Amino acid sequence: MESRLIDTLKECDVTGVTRLTGTSWDEAWGIVEKAVARGLARKERRIPLYLCVDEKSFAKRHRYETVICDAERGTVEYVVEDRSQESLEAYYRQFTAEELAHVRGVAMDMWDPYIAATQAYVPGAEEKIVFDKFHVLRTVNEAVDKVRRQEHKRLKATGDERLKGTKHLWLANEENVPEWRRAEFEVVKGENLKTGRAWAIKEALRPFWTYRYPQRAANYFRRWYFWATHSRLTPVVSAAKTLQAHLRNILTYFRHRLTNATAEGLNSKIQMVKEMACGFRNREHYKTAIYFHCGGLDLYPRLEPGATTTYRGHPL
Repeated sequence: MESRLIDTLKECDVTGVTRLTGTSWDEAWGIVEKAVARGLARKERRIPLYLCVDEKSFAKRHRYETVICDAERGTVEYVVEDRSQESLEAYYRQFTAEELAHVRGVAMDMWDPYIAATQAYVPGAEEKIVFDKFHVLRTVNEAVDKVRRQEHKRLKATGDERLKGTKHLWLANEENVPEWRRAEFEVVKGENLKTGRAWAIKEALRPFWTYRYPQRAANYFRRWYFWATHSRLTPVVSAAKTLQAHLRNILTYFRHRLTNATAEGLNSKIQMVKEMACGFRNREHYKTAIYFHCGGLDLYPRLEPGATTTYRGHPL
């Protein structure tokens, strides 16, 4: 019966399970907590070769959880409150220096507390930290959007609304622009606009990720950086300097080919769990739900050798 409830809880929220099975909310949630406790107790002590570190919002007002994932198995390994240096260090402190030395790569965004924690605990971290390429591209995308908003405000003041409703056209990859808006985009792209120049610089960074060797990628980035910093577009210049400051651990991508895609995929699943539950007010319940749905744990009860089950006092 417990195994059947676990199967049902994997497919729908706790309230739905109570309606389907006739159990109370406390009974159904108790099964979740018991299954997670069982799974964590059975979990093998190991540190993954490749880690993904990301944050997931718990509630409004910048309340976050740090989520550490196994990039190869696609499972959540650890969930801890906040996104501070101490949060990630709490995970690393479970392991010895010899165990941490086996880590080959750690994907993360350019968040200083995560960088500091990894450098403090993982031997050779300078060559193992990989700044996620999607966060790198997002930095440049945000710069393009700032240029668009500034220019749209200036043009609108003169009655020119060429940039109205074009936000997502500039942020999408060129091949992903909807077919029905391609003609419109070609027209506005051909105008002598600052936004068009910012977009061209953004698109020019994309081939950077196709290189096989770090040195060739570094040479390409140097040319791109010169163009970006001489564009006279303040947000683009600022974004380019941010990337330059973190270039060493952007280039480690070409050694490890590691991204935060696993963490982002799990974040989407966590978001679905959160929406099914209509949000969580209790942080421990939130962590338990993440482990239950994304931890890859052995959740099911099993009989010990020689044990028997009973029904109303009679052995089965």
